[in-house]
Amino acid sequence: MYLADRTNRLGTETAFEVLARAKALEAQGKSIIHLEIGEPDFDTPRHIIEAAHKALDEGWTHYGPASGDLELKEAIVEEMKSTRSVDIGVENVVVTPGAKPIMFYGILSCIEEGDEVIYPNPGFPIYESMINFIGAKAVPLTLREEKDFSFDVEELKSLINDKTRMIIINSPQNPTGGILSLEDLEQIASLVADRDIIVMTDEVYSRMVYEGQHHSILSLDGMKEKTILIEGFSKTYAMTGWRLGYGVMPKNVADMVSKFMVNSNSCTASFTQRAGIQALRGPQDDSENMIAKFKERKSVIVDGLNSLPGISCRTPKGAFYVFPNIKETGLTSEEAENKFLNDAGVACLKGTSFGANGEGYVRFSYANSKENIREALDRIERVLTG
Repeated sequence: MYLADRTNRLGTETAFEVLARAKALEAQGKSIIHLEIGEPDFDTPRHIIEAAHKALDEGWTHYGPASGDLELKEAIVEEMKSTRSVDIGVENVVVTPGAKPIMFYGILSCIEEGDEVIYPNPGFPIYESMINFIGAKAVPLTLREEKDFSFDVEELKSLINDKTRMIIINSPQNPTGGILSLEDLEQIASLVADRDIIVMTDEVYSRMVYEGQHHSILSLDGMKEKTILIEGFSKTYAMTGWRLGYGVMPKNVADMVSKFMVNSNSCTASFTQRAGIQALRGPQDDSENMIAKFKERKSVIVDGLNSLPGISCRTPKGAFYVFPNIKETGLTSEEAENKFLNDAGVACLKGTSFGANGEGYVRFSYANSKENIREALDRIERVLTG
């Protein structure tokens, strides 16, 4: 069957491809330690599950508003006030099945074919995929290891021109675990202040900050009218399979994103949204405990990687990933991914899964037990030294 030409510009997430390869090896009897997938290894907190059960029993099984359940949107307004010190209204919020639709629909709403979009590289691969898919020009902004995977402001300034329509930022960041400082965000805000440029800020790891604190560009003067914020429940509340996310944006953009929802999903599952209300307004103990466990694991994997021959690893300040430099091993990123999986039984992702600037790196997720992380490090050491 004929496929439209634009489908050739659509990328993917290689994490799922590596997961499939790892599962195939497991089916053959090989022991695999999974450090490839970006998913908390914790169960969704019980009170959130019980809220979904209650919602099902109460009949929350029908269509709801395309832009989201009003009570959940009110809870999100409260969340933005509490965590970002920003006053918004429910008209600025759209709830979607996962956070990715905000990215997709936000770009579709605001970017024309031929526009330029600056995005982080290495970075979440779907940014570049969506930009290319709609026929815009993807302009990579290098995240530099020597700056703890932040960017050079002069480099960013040099990339901006009359065709620039959007800058995408992600903090805490996937795949590096880096965060953008308040100074970084102020510099971005200054660069777009007098230009017709939208900032899309992906903050799905906002609660997972281990050094310093999370800052949002949405909080800065004048940026509420120029920002699309992406958030979700998958990471903070271990709700990846629930598919529940949301965006905060100017009303005219929210209206258009809601129209895309009408044309694609109709609405987000009603009972899932009731669980989301409980996630935001209910006890945060389980989430805080999970993040504390990630912080402990971070120390184990960083110290362990830095003890391996040819590998150096900066300490991530957020999320649950490390992005070690493997250049001294003599392996390319793809060679390392294959060697670690096939020879060591450790699944990870090549740095180039996150863009060309990821060459010379691999990504490990430390969403696994300390025991498994230590075993993975031992296995890698054996293949590097054997």
